[in-house]
Amino acid sequence: MHLFVDISGHGYGHLAITAPILNRLADITPDCALTVRSRLPQDLLRERIYPTFRHLPGGSDFGYLMHDALRIDRRASAAAYQQAHADYPARLAAELALLDELRPDCILSNISDLPLAAAAQRGLPAYALCSLNWADLFDHFFGTAPWAAPIHQELLSAYQSARAFLRVTPGMAMPELGNRVDLDPVAALGQRHDLGLQGDRAILVALGGIAHRLPIENWPRLPGIRWLVAEAWQCRHPDALVSESFGLSFTDLLCSVDAVLTKPGYGTFTEAACNGTPVLYQRRDDWPEQDCLIDWLHQHGNCREITVDRIAQGKMADDLSALWAQARRTPPAANGAAQAAQLITAGASRNV
Repeated sequence: MHLFVDISGHGYGHLAITAPILNRLADITPDCALTVRSRLPQDLLRERIYPTFRHLPGGSDFGYLMHDALRIDRRASAAAYQQAHADYPARLAAELALLDELRPDCILSNISDLPLAAAAQRGLPAYALCSLNWADLFDHFFGTAPWAAPIHQELLSAYQSARAFLRVTPGMAMPELGNRVDLDPVAALGQRHDLGLQGDRAILVALGGIAHRLPIENWPRLPGIRWLVAEAWQCRHPDALVSESFGLSFTDLLCSVDAVLTKPGYGTFTEAACNGTPVLYQRRDDWPEQDCLIDWLHQHGNCREITVDRIAQGKMADDLSALWAQARRTPPAANGAAQAAQLITAGASRNV
């Protein structure tokens, strides 16, 4: 079996959802050939995806153009959608040519519309996978614009053409997708490591792969607290440590810290809950997916919301104390990857 996988590069959450499914798929069909297209860095893809795969750089979607991890650039996103769909027939023709070259038996898209639309024209089994879809978000942001209806219909039709839209838990409602199949949570599970901090508590600062630097240098020192931040930030706070210096995968590092400071995003929220790591989160600016994520995390994990101002000023001591005072919840089971792998294997095998 040859599976062609398209993973959106809009943040790291799409990879966090897809990788556990591909890893499980390799367990049950070890002879499956994988081709993965994504504009995410290849080393990041190979850190998360364990089986061997051919990497096609670049991507077929952009999701939304962002000011930072919390705010979309509406003007730029609107222009990008209009440009992309102005030459949609040409883009679809190029996608069809790629499928003819690759000759896959099945397509898995998280969550570009283009490979789904092409698969429908070639009669190939295709599955969409995510907690959201670009059609619903497009309707939320641009649905009242006079130019929006044809674009929305092209997006929606592509998702409806899939053999199934595998909606992971937690996920948006997606009422217009009659092919929706609900899955349990999908999350990578890691191992806890001693970070060698001699009793200090570690807070991982992780905002999901879209550029957004916090003003950590301006934060006051909090006794017994260490901040784990990306090396690219070049942070000079006396209590900041480079997260990459521990030599751990993101999931193992997430398991090893005392809390994660983040925004609502599927990958970090589910991995934190399923690995038992408390979450301090800041809401995003008008991101419709976040409500279902936040509701689910409050039901299944240990979490606390914090305001933009308190993060900017580094006034988090009380919030962290309140977070750690919560009764620890039993981590939810992450059964969604196995469920998805079984569905994809069964669907693809009928085409081999």
